[in-house]
Amino acid sequence: MLNGIIPLFKERGMTSFDCVRKLRGILKMKKIGHSGTLDPNVDGVLPICLGNGTKVVDYLMNSGKIYRGSITLGFSTTTEDLDGEIVEQQALLKPLNDDQINMALNEFVQPELIQIPPIYSAVKVKGKRLYEYAREGLEVERPERKVRIDYFKQTKPSIYDADKQQQTIYFEVGCGKGTYVRTLAVDFGKKFGIPAVMSDLTRIKSGNFDIDKTVTLKEIESASENNDFSNIVYSIDHALINFKHIDLTSKQWKIVKNGGFLSSSVINQNDDYLVLTYENDIKALYYFDSTKNIYKPEKMFNVN
Repeated sequence: MLNGIIPLFKERGMTSFDCVRKLRGILKMKKIGHSGTLDPNVDGVLPICLGNGTKVVDYLMNSGKIYRGSITLGFSTTTEDLDGEIVEQQALLKPLNDDQINMALNEFVQPELIQIPPIYSAVKVKGKRLYEYAREGLEVERPERKVRIDYFKQTKPSIYDADKQQQTIYFEVGCGKGTYVRTLAVDFGKKFGIPAVMSDLTRIKSGNFDIDKTVTLKEIESASENNDFSNIVYSIDHALINFKHIDLTSKQWKIVKNGGFLSSSVINQNDDYLVLTYENDIKALYYFDSTKNIYKPEKMFNVN
């Protein structure tokens, strides 16, 4: 069975689970998951975890994401993107200038920005997804959530369509997990009292993978036919590169392989987390219990 991470390029028109289902067929294995859902109309980096790689999904998601896209001012939709029905239109008689745009974008850069997720989203309220309430035409209070915005900037000059009286702004945003970029677009418009929509989006980085490192479903299919995954599957260590690594002695490995604890004095460490390796193979991720000065198992990987 394959273990590791594939940086998939998700094409538009597919759900993230469509990709997982397709890969289960190509790779003939069930233990596959993704880290960070992409909407069907969004393309870009979708890290796929295989086998033991499914144990590092959380660490991939915590690494942050980068998106490039566009915001169009002058109308809004039910879904906050171009997939929904138009619910409001307002002619933009005069386009925003760069100073106005840049100042507004910068106001979103916060370690804890409050967002209200779109009604067409997978967030659960009382056991049901928000999009289920939306499809049934039911009103429901959407919970606030805190997200992290590292930066939000223009990537090229905006375009004003004088005929439609709409303006399109091109952006790049670096953000933490759980951020709805659709909502950033809508909230940007609200700063000027103008309806807005996310009109294009590509994820260019996720799980420490840049878009130029991604592979397509066709390339994975070809690798499977040739039984050569050397240039496609990355080690689970890719998700753990920010943690300190410790190579175990034979004596320590005997303790770890059974899920035993390690004294901080024995391994002379006091980091919050340690990646433990033995004979160049990642075996476990341990966390530091400061109350007892010992390391305990957080995740166990290949302990055979």
